[in-house]
Amino acid sequence: MQRSFPRITQSLTTSRFNCSKIPISRRSSAIPLLPARTTALRKRYITALGTFLVPRSSFTTTTSTSITPTSTSISTVFATNNTSRPVNTVRSRNTRPFLGSKFRSYSTPSTQFVGNPEYTSNMTRDDRDVLPEEVKPIHYDLSIFNLDNKAFTYSGTVTVDVKVTQEISAISINVKELGDLKATITVDGASQEAASIDVDNKRERATLNFSSPLQATEKAQLKLDFTGVLNNKMAGFYRSEYKVPGTTEATHMFSTQFESCDARQAFPCFDEPNLKATFDFSITIPNSWTALSNMPAISETPEASGDLKVVRFETSPKMSTYLYAWACGEFEYVETKTERKYNGVQIPVRVYTTTGLKEQGQFALDNAAKIVDYFSEVFDIDYPLPKVDMLAVHEFSHGAMENWGLITYRTTAVLYEEGKSDPRYKNRVAYVVAHELAHQWFGNLVTMDWWNELWLNEGFATWVGWLAIDNFYPDWDVWGQFVAESMQTGFQLDSLRSSHPIEVPVRDALEVDQIFDHIRQVFVVFFCYLKGSSVIRMLSSALGQQTFLKGVSNYLKKHTYANATTDALWSALSEASGQDVNKIMNLWIKTTGFPVLDVKETADSLTVRQKRFLSTGDVKPEEDETVWWVPLGLTSETLTSDAKDTVTALTEKETSISGVNTEYYKLNIGQNGFYRVNYPVERFAKLGLSLDKLSVADRIGLVADAQALALSGDGSTSSLLSLLEGMKEESNFLVWQTIATALSAVQGAFGSNPEIKAGLKKFALELYSPAAEKLGWTFAEGDDFLTTQLRGLLIGAAASAGHESIIAEAKRQFEAYFSGDESVINAALKLRVFRIGISEGGKEEYEKVWAEYLKATSPDGKEITLQALGKAKSADLINDYLEKMIGDKIPTQNTHYVSSSLALNGDAKPLVWKFVKERWDDIFKLLSGNMVLLDRFVRVTLNKFADETILEEMKAFFEPKDQRGYDRAVRVAIDSVSGNVSWKKRDEKVVEEWLKEKGYLA
Repeated sequence: MQRSFPRITQSLTTSRFNCSKIPISRRSSAIPLLPARTTALRKRYITALGTFLVPRSSFTTTTSTSITPTSTSISTVFATNNTSRPVNTVRSRNTRPFLGSKFRSYSTPSTQFVGNPEYTSNMTRDDRDVLPEEVKPIHYDLSIFNLDNKAFTYSGTVTVDVKVTQEISAISINVKELGDLKATITVDGASQEAASIDVDNKRERATLNFSSPLQATEKAQLKLDFTGVLNNKMAGFYRSEYKVPGTTEATHMFSTQFESCDARQAFPCFDEPNLKATFDFSITIPNSWTALSNMPAISETPEASGDLKVVRFETSPKMSTYLYAWACGEFEYVETKTERKYNGVQIPVRVYTTTGLKEQGQFALDNAAKIVDYFSEVFDIDYPLPKVDMLAVHEFSHGAMENWGLITYRTTAVLYEEGKSDPRYKNRVAYVVAHELAHQWFGNLVTMDWWNELWLNEGFATWVGWLAIDNFYPDWDVWGQFVAESMQTGFQLDSLRSSHPIEVPVRDALEVDQIFDHIRQVFVVFFCYLKGSSVIRMLSSALGQQTFLKGVSNYLKKHTYANATTDALWSALSEASGQDVNKIMNLWIKTTGFPVLDVKETADSLTVRQKRFLSTGDVKPEEDETVWWVPLGLTSETLTSDAKDTVTALTEKETSISGVNTEYYKLNIGQNGFYRVNYPVERFAKLGLSLDKLSVADRIGLVADAQALALSGDGSTSSLLSLLEGMKEESNFLVWQTIATALSAVQGAFGSNPEIKAGLKKFALELYSPAAEKLGWTFAEGDDFLTTQLRGLLIGAAASAGHESIIAEAKRQFEAYFSGDESVINAALKLRVFRIGISEGGKEEYEKVWAEYLKATSPDGKEITLQALGKAKSADLINDYLEKMIGDKIPTQNTHYVSSSLALNGDAKPLVWKFVKERWDDIFKLLSGNMVLLDRFVRVTLNKFADETILEEMKAFFEPKDQRGYDRAVRVAIDSVSGNVSWKKRDEKVVEEWLKEKGYLA
């Protein structure tokens, strides 16, 4: 699944994985009651780790209700209001919303090392709250019917072939928000109906109790009847509202989202990733609709009524429940075929959309066909299914979902309109398509054994997705983009005390939301995605890409259609490389954080010492016990002729490296290693004078490290500013993006001081103006992707710094556009021009852009206008936009575009915090129906402050609240603000003096 996108493409977020989603309506105050989260098991033990090899040198309280064999009606489970929001009315001791874990303390935990009871990931099956292992699913035959697209309900029947390994009298199966449950078991032709059904809401499972014991058998048939609700929570089997272009009437499409634990919300199932089975599926829909599923349709049979048809699909391969999928509605498609043949035939590839949008799927389609062939060759394993379908879904909480053979996407992640869409979205679409197709092998063909090893799916899909895009779009410099965006976001998150390892223990599926939080919803997701892919890139570089891919191919072949563990991957890579990869990589996967290397110089040698890096800079001794394997990345040109037995990796706390040419050297060449480097001040200055010797990735790394070290106090803010001042001649977009990020961080931390704010603005104007003026507004026919992006960045940055002629031209284009000449603004500059028009204008300009938002039909049009509106300056307009944010015109999936844009607006920050405090109940009601959305809102809205008063207010505000489901987001925000506050206290005078010395302040 794709939860986040590169910053270059206007990132969405993160995690779709959250089992604590609660039905909610913008127009209803009813919040249904769902189960409280289980208490995490904290298993204590210590794992001893050996030495490292240097590469290349050479829950359980039961809350239940009983259902009689005649079953209850669906209304017993759900009461449906006029918007068909399900409300839980099951009698239960459980009286609190299920919102995940509870957090009431702001004393953040120490770094979690291998063996720590919080984060030990080597849990056994006995440590987990999973379904009893006496019953295993073999095959599902699922039928969905009575689909009511007005009342938003449906009925279903599922027959599961199961293997029973010992005598039992009950079967447990996962269910969530399903009604009218009936169950029958058939063994050797003899059937018995369940005497009772006990539904445990907290554990999201039903226990089917039978009067006569069931004997062990290789095959029994378990049949369940059920009813469900087509919710609008973007989970399970749900509805999405949309309007066909050129019409005003809203209609709906219907699709599924099951990862991580929401298949049970659509049909009763054994909803655990290692309980794989095959699937048959049929669905009854109106004749005019199209139905899709993982496999091709094999028949469409009209029903006697004449208005409906039954669509049946081919049997699927063995797969996990979270990967099964279906969708239905009024769809159209564009189609192509792979160039390669698979079993003698070319595979059809299609992009499906609702009416009027199919042509916008052409770019994704063209990429998908090529990427399927590419991955088949790279992995030396043919794409295993007979088709590739991709579906644009109008309401989607994440970026995309890798359902096997039926990949679902947010519209802006798969649709692109050449000439009308911002080119940034071309980059997004290409990468997300590659990421999801990589999952067809990583995650689908071979699946992690349990959720603690999610990184096996996501880290690899992220890295391999970049690999594919680099192959097809070499001019995009995607590895530079990876270093500038993915890696830096991973660094930022992992530098917080609230971070955790890539691989963390998961007791039950209800805890998955807590690891799909931030480094996925940012945490786990971003860790699994960003840190995970970063350490994979580091390992690939160390082993050599061909050796690495050979090991990966062997891993996939050995575990095809099965589940695998991290150890299995390490074993395959060790066999391919001849090295003990477990010893190299174990700490990177199982511990929190990453190192910074402190460097000291002598005439011809270096002393390098590693320590844990925290953005707050206050690392405690007990937080600095990990000794990572760190590839040093010294190139031969750095070494003198006297160099002997040069250390290529740091495997202890400190080491000396002799034979180093200290006239010029740089560690971590190519930024392949996941660590930062803290050079002596003089070395930073020398490197700043040697930029022509550094690659794009190394220039990005130099600036990013300098900014991070200034924040933590390990480095100097004055050195950072001097480095930036010397980069006026830079010509690469990705480096300029990193420069802009660093300067924006300084402005955010110190900009509350009016004098410093003015001085930094003058500095920014002198920094950006030469490059902005040189590049100008005119697009040349030969401009490549990065040049196009650079033009937009420099125009926006120079305008923010007060560049009069750029502001004047932007205002001219803004007025012309809203006077009817929409062609006046190049699609690549629309966001920048709209932002300048808003920031330099007033109510009239604000209302024009709001009207543009309401009528926007292009895939990216609504996102662009929402981001631009956040540049409003007056308190009245800012408050109006905040009210719109929780109104009925902005879908909850896009709320974060409003809050994040305002959080970056210095004039809006105090009003944003005031609004959050005063309107928290409304915000919570709006977003807590899907805790992914609430978590994301907290993270992107509250992490930019640098005010100590607001920090203390933030702590006091959230401390008494029940934070289950978004507690990590609160901790991330508070950790981030704490770092900013410390930075401001420590370096405010330093920044002021530097500005005066350089003439930016009188």
